[in-house]
Amino acid sequence: MNQLIKILILEDNVIIADDMQSMLEDIGYEIVANVVDFESATQALKENQVDLALVDIVLATEKTGIDFGKHIRENYNIPFIFVTSNSDKATVENAKSVHPSGYLVKPFEQQDLFTSIEIALSNFNEAASAAAQTDNVVEEENKHLSSSVLRNSIFVKKNQHYYRIPFDDIQYVKADNVYLEVYTADKNFLVRSALKDYLEKLPSEQFYRAHKSYIVNIDHIEAINTKDIMINGKNIPISKEFREFILSNMNA
Repeated sequence: MNQLIKILILEDNVIIADDMQSMLEDIGYEIVANVVDFESATQALKENQVDLALVDIVLATEKTGIDFGKHIRENYNIPFIFVTSNSDKATVENAKSVHPSGYLVKPFEQQDLFTSIEIALSNFNEAASAAAQTDNVVEEENKHLSSSVLRNSIFVKKNQHYYRIPFDDIQYVKADNVYLEVYTADKNFLVRSALKDYLEKLPSEQFYRAHKSYIVNIDHIEAINTKDIMINGKNIPISKEFREFILSNMNA
């Protein structure tokens, strides 16, 4: 082992605890704390780097090993193994409620202890790696979603709020002195901007300068004649160049 695995032992039987420590140190693990009660164990977690905890379930104090397992689950991201003489159904069910990384029944041999620890550490590391990969995938998906939402919409301020307007919802934009009126099917927003500058923020394949005072979304054009186009029942003046552009691209 390049770096010793640091283990905490919570066992109220001093003889068993010392025997466990001897077996573990003989294997090559480092024992950072060997304690007999819940309070000492929680303090040891605060003061030491712990890679894994071996926890007796039945302790001489009011707080049990189950309580300590719950404490680990709620406050630390480390594996722990219950080491106990109890294998009855009630104890096992109680132990399962805090999701231990293993359950070792006394008495046991050194090899049993080694196997339980190595499997617990391996499973823990694999789960942590898988969780990290999942987090990375979710993060990338969220970035993509956020980027997609921003790419496909524009924000307009109205009454101290910024409203997101999908590009597809914008029907046309009308210039009115130093302001622009952005129209959707059922709302309009006032924006302070030059028409030319605002056009640069909109998708070029969808929005066109139809007139010196108008930007239009060509997907919303309902009708066209020699002077106007109709969007949402409103006639909008168009330039000769824009009329020729529409006529040359329409299916008729």
